Amino acid sequence: MEVIKELPEVFEEFAEQRKNSFLAVKELKDKGVPVIGSYCTYFPQEIAMAMGAASVSLCSTSDETIADAEKELPKNLCPLIKSSYGFAKTDKCPFFYFSDVVVGETTCDGKKKMYEYMAEFKDVFIMELPNTQREEALALWKNEIIRFKEYLEKKFDVTITEDDIRRAIKINNEGRRALKRLYEVMKNEPTPITGYDLFKVLYGSTFKFDRSQIPGEVNALVDKIEKEYAEGKMQPKKPRILITGCPLGGATEKVIKAVEENGGIVVTYENCSGAKAIDKEVDETNPDVYDALARRYLNIGCSVMTPNPNRLELLGRLIDEYKVDGVVEMTLQACHTYNVEAFGIRKFVNEQKKIPYINVETDYSQADIGQLGTRIAAFIEML
Repeated sequence: MEVIKELPEVFEEFAEQRKNSFLAVKELKDKGVPVIGSYCTYFPQEIAMAMGAASVSLCSTSDETIADAEKELPKNLCPLIKSSYGFAKTDKCPFFYFSDVVVGETTCDGKKKMYEYMAEFKDVFIMELPNTQREEALALWKNEIIRFKEYLEKKFDVTITEDDIRRAIKINNEGRRALKRLYEVMKNEPTPITGYDLFKVLYGSTFKFDRSQIPGEVNALVDKIEKEYAEGKMQPKKPRILITGCPLGGATEKVIKAVEENGGIVVTYENCSGAKAIDKEVDETNPDVYDALARRYLNIGCSVMTPNPNRLELLGRLIDEYKVDGVVEMTLQACHTYNVEAFGIRKFVNEQKKIPYINVETDYSQADIGQLGTRIAAFIEML
């Protein structure tokens, strides 16, 4: 068995995607292409795509601007919110700077208030996200999607047809299928690649402005991985870890490294940097495109939903399909919804799935890297 020692260049290309997109977003603006920035997996990307706009994720994952944010926001606020606001306020994020509109959503209280302040210096459109997934909530969310479409039409003086939306749905579904095919290579035992390499592609793909390029690039990568796996290139056997919890990326990649530098391998990600964003497709057979979009996006199992059975459904399925040995939940300090829900996740993992669980609470500083490593190493050793 040949163990991969060097990272294939292609993973580094995806890791560099965010930096490359900084240059690409300027080119788009120079060509007059509208740019729509968003902060959440609930954002119905297809509506922006249907009008020919580029959409980009604005969530910031570095502590670089937190001190700037704390001049206006409380210190005991979630680092994702402080970082996002800091990058916006200081103009240090090219994506935010070049966004014609920033789309917010009523997920957690901290974000809702942040958008109010942000609206003082940027065009912000707020989508009223229900905090439940009942049929009445679906009607509200469908209306919000239509309201967003009408806002874009008025602001950019365009017409967005249902056929435009159908085309965008098809493109995005193809991208989801390709990314799902990629993360499903981790069902193999031993795995063909590391969890960190997998993450770099999943995270990098969120910064692709032309979504139609994703299927070709990702499928070519999967073909290459499968070919090399058949030739005997694979990782050594290690305890198989699922990561769940708050969004991963940037500073919090330290959690992935802590797992993989201490004897484990991350075989799947339940959080919104992983399966949560890709698992479900939009129903292309539904004649009502707005209903199809509303159903697909509202069904995402985030901790802002009450109750939140869809998160447990996905988590349970991933644990079974990926033969997971242990679950690591990463919660950000002061992220109340995920921190409160961690108790229920622990019960579900321990009592229903009968496997070990650990919750690590962290922020965007690098001060706890040693402690993280120690705790996760002890957890993996126990497996």
